[in-house]
Amino acid sequence: MRWPFSVQSFGTWYARYERPISSLSLIGGFVFNVFTLTRVDEFWENFWVAAHLVVVAICIILVNREENEGSDSIIKDVGPDKLHFWLVNVLQFFFGGMISTFIVFYFRSAVIVVAWPFFLILAIAFIANESLKRHFARIDFQISFLFLCIFLFMIFLVPVLMHEISMMAFLASGGISLIILMGFLALLRRFTKESFRKGKRILFTSVVSIYLVMNAFYFLGIIPPLPLSLQDVGIYHKVTRTIEGNYEVIAEPTTFADKLRTYISLYPTYHTKPDGLVYAYTAIFSPASFGLAVHHEWQKYDDVTKKWVSSSDILLPIAGGRDEGYRTYSINSGLTDGRWRVNVQTATGQLIGRMVFNVVVSDTTPETVTLTKK
Repeated sequence: MRWPFSVQSFGTWYARYERPISSLSLIGGFVFNVFTLTRVDEFWENFWVAAHLVVVAICIILVNREENEGSDSIIKDVGPDKLHFWLVNVLQFFFGGMISTFIVFYFRSAVIVVAWPFFLILAIAFIANESLKRHFARIDFQISFLFLCIFLFMIFLVPVLMHEISMMAFLASGGISLIILMGFLALLRRFTKESFRKGKRILFTSVVSIYLVMNAFYFLGIIPPLPLSLQDVGIYHKVTRTIEGNYEVIAEPTTFADKLRTYISLYPTYHTKPDGLVYAYTAIFSPASFGLAVHHEWQKYDDVTKKWVSSSDILLPIAGGRDEGYRTYSINSGLTDGRWRVNVQTATGQLIGRMVFNVVVSDTTPETVTLTKK
């Protein structure tokens, strides 16, 4: 297919600066997603991802139809005067847009020290999308990327539609992803019989591997528990609800030196009297249709066994729909000197967030300030 001269000129210019343009567009798209994507249960946010999937699916069909209807020269000569060149670029751009969207959504719901293997996979996919462009001409590579994106989408879309976050919802996500992929492959087979047959074995291995890895990540508690996310968190000396519906918390003031020590040690200091009450405050976002309970699991680090030991596990019901998250808190007492943490997790054990702090027991009353949580 030959393009008009003006388009050819643009294509020649684009081909010359393709790498920096592609990199800047993907980075720009990621920044755009950070500031524009809000709630994972919003229709337009999910429509955005679904539209990307549709464009990607169409491009995969067109790319492989071009290969089947043409000759080997289509693969060898992929200059800007070929439709194949632009289809692969569109494919790469929309894959990058989807992956950046998933990174933004999942990051908001993640505890990095736990979910880092999952984000490593997303980071590798994001980098591979940019660096391995020539592999987009391979149907097994295209379908593997497509299945990964469908699965990542279903993991948070299905719980939103089922109004629950559970093992059943996750298993349904995987099942629906496989059904969608099989339906797409049936459609693809009509247009790409030859290339589909050649890549069938590699494709099967790739899809099964992705499915098994995602399931392993889920049962190991590595995948963030979307659509839930921790909006606010803190350890305080007292938490009370006001007449206006806000929460007032009594906290220890933090200076720049305190913040610096916190960043270095990762454990802010909390002062308490013997048998003093300690409040763990959280604001957790969930979709409006959700009604569920979360756990505040209080744990202390045992310096002898080098393990975290549970002190108490408190069940707290929450309701969804509030952008700033549903506010609740748990209370513990008799904390001893040392490192403590409060795990905020679902009934199935998925970690929504974590508070870590270092307890110093003293008879001296620490200086405090009162803050309002709206």
